[in-house]
Amino acid sequence: MKKSFDVVALGELLIDFTENGTSAQGNPLMEANPGGAPCNVLAMLKKLGKNCAFIGKVGEDLFGRMLREEIVRAGICDEALLTDPDARTTLAFVKTFPNGDRDFSFYRNPGADMMLREDELPLEMLKDTRIFHFGTLSMTHPSVRRATKTAVRTAKEAGALISFDPNLRPPLWANLEEAREQIGWGLGQCDILKIADNELKFMTGEDDFGAGAAVLRERYPNIRILNVTAGGDGSWSWCGSETVFEPACSLGGVIETTGAGDTFCACVLNDVLEYGIDGRKESDLHRMLRYANTAAYLVTTRKGAIRSMPEREEVEILL
Repeated sequence: MKKSFDVVALGELLIDFTENGTSAQGNPLMEANPGGAPCNVLAMLKKLGKNCAFIGKVGEDLFGRMLREEIVRAGICDEALLTDPDARTTLAFVKTFPNGDRDFSFYRNPGADMMLREDELPLEMLKDTRIFHFGTLSMTHPSVRRATKTAVRTAKEAGALISFDPNLRPPLWANLEEAREQIGWGLGQCDILKIADNELKFMTGEDDFGAGAAVLRERYPNIRILNVTAGGDGSWSWCGSETVFEPACSLGGVIETTGAGDTFCACVLNDVLEYGIDGRKESDLHRMLRYANTAAYLVTTRKGAIRSMPEREEVEILL
């Protein structure tokens, strides 16, 4: 049965304040970049020609209006983006280190994205998508957690593939055991998993990627494609009996890594949409990872996330 949407995502839509030099007085200048992992994924998918919709909440404020305008400009359906009259739009201040890694400070207690309720979900939209994507920032608090779990169940029952990116942000959790429990729930629901190397160790205790992946695949047999990202080293994929590694694209010029993992995730979902999830061979996984690594590299050479997503032609030229 044909679905109206290729991918629907639920979660946070926020402003990433990233460093952009210093003022004449020597004070750091911060640039307001529209972001939020689930919507970053959709922005890249739109660049690849897919039909996408976002479910979430922003504040009735300057930043909320800015974010709505941004996703509309990106071509993402905003029908399920709600506005909260009381809570403010979530802000994230990003400290970038010389190697491109980041540290986050969040202004989110509460943030509007936390206020999404189960009764506000667009159930028909959730039944009308080929893939549903989510992370864990929409699982840090009880109300939005209930909404997220209902959304996953609704999409799954309607035949959608489920995509999950833990996107662990320790400062947003009451404690890390709660984070581990909720990530475990997400792992038990998904068909497609993108997990970073540090998150793999967090969930399995294993430093070796193969050993960690084996633990997850045994514990969560529902995962059909398991991808591990390792930053500048590259990425791994496990699917069926196949295991492949692709080195990162490393041509220099990395500014920051914001949005790189989301770009990678979007390219993986695009590959599944275009080639299917069943019967994948080693060559299929290499193709998927090479494209995803290359697109992710391009994002690291630019500031921000939503506005820095590359065009399909840019990725193909670099490939």
